[in-house]
Amino acid sequence: MPDRILVVDDEEPIREIVASMLGTAGYACKQAGSGTEALAVLTSGEEFELMLSDLMMADLDGIGLLERTKEKYPDMPVVMVTAVHDISVALAAIRNGAYDYLLKPFEREQLLNTVSRALENRRLKVENRTYQTNLESLVKARTDQLQTAMANLERSYDMTLEALGDALDLKDAETEGHSRRVTAFTIAIAKAMGLPSEQIPMIARGAFLHDIGKLAIPDAILRKPGKLTPEETATMQEHCYKGYQIVKKIPFLADACDIIYSHQERYDGTGYPRGLKGKEIPLGARIFSVADTLDAMTVDRPYRQRQSFQAAREEIKRWSARQFDPDVVQIFLEMPERLWEDLRRDVDAQISRIAYSTGAKG
Repeated sequence: MPDRILVVDDEEPIREIVASMLGTAGYACKQAGSGTEALAVLTSGEEFELMLSDLMMADLDGIGLLERTKEKYPDMPVVMVTAVHDISVALAAIRNGAYDYLLKPFEREQLLNTVSRALENRRLKVENRTYQTNLESLVKARTDQLQTAMANLERSYDMTLEALGDALDLKDAETEGHSRRVTAFTIAIAKAMGLPSEQIPMIARGAFLHDIGKLAIPDAILRKPGKLTPEETATMQEHCYKGYQIVKKIPFLADACDIIYSHQERYDGTGYPRGLKGKEIPLGARIFSVADTLDAMTVDRPYRQRQSFQAAREEIKRWSARQFDPDVVQIFLEMPERLWEDLRRDVDAQISRIAYSTGAKG
């Protein structure tokens, strides 16, 4: 299909000559006798690959026509046709968006060369925009694929974490379900504190794996029913560092391992293994400390019965600024007590479903 060119000039003989030259070169031309008529042709819906416009016209000159068309028809190059004495005006038109200009009188070859360059320029612009659009679509598709892959990978990571947590539960039956409950409590406090959404999964992983170092503690110590000796206590306290060693080489757990290492530190500096104090303790570990105590106090143990959530709240409040970060405690105390009961019920139901599913498959 030939390129369509709109020829605009208020002198009919010139229009006819230009249209004839272009027609014999294989272009399809349409004529307009004024700038106003040209606008009417364009707004009627006809599409043109190029517009040749006289600069000096009575009702709407070439500059005015250019101004009204360049925004609405950005792909259509405009070539100005002018007399020699109008050259400065033609150059101004180019600065305003015209592609080129022709000086009257011009030869056929000059006309065809100018038209050819203008159309080639248009073709390259359109192709480039199409390429950019396709590239953006391709990038979006690749990004979507990458995000899906990352989501699947993250899910596989979490499944691995669940397996590690289940392994710990099997080794230490006394803590069964503790990792899941304390993780749920930790997430709730972190959200109440307004932490960024991207930070919460890292804290949750650290909370879930906080006791993973106990896998390296001898069963004779881990499961000992009576009081531990000082030597056994020292061995038990090594689980923080051993847990840190287990996970530090796993890239996606690089941030979580700090929580594992620091989860037994106390706000006043009397904790272990490093005796960190105050804000030296990672925020995730300070949040976890409150959640851990809440769960520990509200479950049955062989040596004592569970206490109420209210009693646990009072105990945590009493140890604020000593064992716990007072800022975390303040947020914790503002949270409704019923929330912890609901979270515990949800986690226990989840554990029951997992146990049933595992038993059914066995």
